Amino acid sequence: MARTADVVIIGGGIHGCSTALHLALRGLKPILIEKDYAGRHASGVNAGGVRQLARDIHEIPLSISSMDIWERIEELVGDDCGFDAHGTVLVAESESELAGFRERVDDLNLRGFGHEELIDGAELRRLVPAVSEHCPGGVVSRRDGAADPFRTTQAFRRRAVEKGAEVIEGVTVTGLSRSGANWRVETSAGDFEAPKIVNAAGAWADRIAAMLGEPVPLTVVAPMLMVTSRLPAFIKPVVILRGRKLSFKQLGNGTVVIGGGHLSTPYRDSNETVLDWEKLAISARTVWELFPAMHEATIVRAWAGIEAYMPDGIPVVGKSSTSDGIFHQFGFSTHGFQLGPGTGAMMAELVATGSTNTPIDGLGIERFQVKQK
Repeated sequence: MARTADVVIIGGGIHGCSTALHLALRGLKPILIEKDYAGRHASGVNAGGVRQLARDIHEIPLSISSMDIWERIEELVGDDCGFDAHGTVLVAESESELAGFRERVDDLNLRGFGHEELIDGAELRRLVPAVSEHCPGGVVSRRDGAADPFRTTQAFRRRAVEKGAEVIEGVTVTGLSRSGANWRVETSAGDFEAPKIVNAAGAWADRIAAMLGEPVPLTVVAPMLMVTSRLPAFIKPVVILRGRKLSFKQLGNGTVVIGGGHLSTPYRDSNETVLDWEKLAISARTVWELFPAMHEATIVRAWAGIEAYMPDGIPVVGKSSTSDGIFHQFGFSTHGFQLGPGTGAMMAELVATGSTNTPIDGLGIERFQVKQK
């Protein structure tokens, strides 16, 4: 006999766990099904950036609402998740690049968004004294910061269970079909039924969508990261580049995490990735050129996490276009960690009430539908 719940959530990353918690806070009884364990993939092994900076315009309302939650994260989940708010700085490496940043900041201001602030070379060097002298300025988002991704995902999981959610790990979803007024979720551990389903399955979410007749052009990717030996403290904000791929931050223990989007080869069916050391060398060279303080650092470890990337680089968030009671929350395209708390709250509101006060225009799955002649 199938087990029942108010909502079944497929996927135990930060988005699934956040949605489970926020549904439980609304008095619903969700069951979360995760094929491995919570935070096993992208949510637990990403760079930990908590940024509003440099987001697609469609993501900004979610990002702002999420930042409000990050600033009271300990109150929500009982753990500060290692969150610090020293800002994120987007460094311009040329005057022409800085001019492009100025245009974006001006456009955001006209739209009513003031979280991105253009800075000159003097302010850049005040915030990031170790940056190379050739950099003329940049953009800062002062409320941004970083957190521990695995610790954060586990904190959401733990608090969700405390509030009444059930989390079932090591179980794979194999089918999804209608069963009267409910949806039947077939798994390797038996069947589950609920009137509502949230597809938060990350790099495997396209398979769930396909079961509903909603194929999506999801690409499986695995961004690579490196961590260095310990160095004396020399930088507080998270630093990112756009012309060259880089994200860069120093942790409290002195180690430096280097990322930015260079990709390994993922094998999602076996949960494996193969690192590309030539691309990692490019990241190391970028850091070498930008931060002279890094010349004595050594690389201690490198890794990658499997996640979903959409063709337009923004997530799929909202109701199914084909199936009542189905909701999608996936495809965060290598920048979903910061969005997790706010998107979970928004999704719980959408599932529970049928609507949301947070704008999610432009994020629906219907944008990938093939128009019929």
